[in-house]
Amino acid sequence: MDRQQHWNQVYEARGAEDVSWYQRRPDVSLALIAASGAGKHDGIIDVGGGASTLVDCLLDAGYTRLAVLDLSRIALNRSRGRLGGRAGTVEWFEADVTTFDPPHRFGLWHDRAVFHFLTAAEDRRGYVATLRRTLQPGGAVIISTFAPEGPSMCSGLDVVRYDQRSMLAELGPEFRLHEVRLETHVTPWGAEQRFIHFRLQWDPVT
Repeated sequence: MDRQQHWNQVYEARGAEDVSWYQRRPDVSLALIAASGAGKHDGIIDVGGGASTLVDCLLDAGYTRLAVLDLSRIALNRSRGRLGGRAGTVEWFEADVTTFDPPHRFGLWHDRAVFHFLTAAEDRRGYVATLRRTLQPGGAVIISTFAPEGPSMCSGLDVVRYDQRSMLAELGPEFRLHEVRLETHVTPWGAEQRFIHFRLQWDPVT
């Protein structure tokens, strides 16, 4: 089964509020976006945003030029349905992040819990290549993964857990680390998962 089939099956079997990563309000992501200094009109792409409520909160806060990328059409349709008429103000991309070709660049890249599913080095290289062609030079990057104390599997798939050193090794020297936050996320059924959040800036060599 390929990745797209897997995630469509996950969302077919469960409601948006019944997946382990569900957050009623993504407070840590919102705080990191605010701390990045990204302007309200710089453009934000939420990678793996699927059925996340982050896009709702950003629209409520006055952000524009928003986009959501996800492999699962079912997840994207749930967000569109939830937003109603506001969905037309958002770009929706049904695509694999490792091969995605963006139509234009964004000022901020946000990813909560996609990168740690990429267990193959080739896929991680594809992810970083997509990041470089999607982000504006000098743009902000927020990537959240399971921390070293976090789960080794999620939704039936193996994951790679990260600390500061291993994340910077994957991204390369063009990415400057500004902040690391640890979070204990509580799933809808009460289990605790240890997350680590990285806020960086991309400074490509010119």
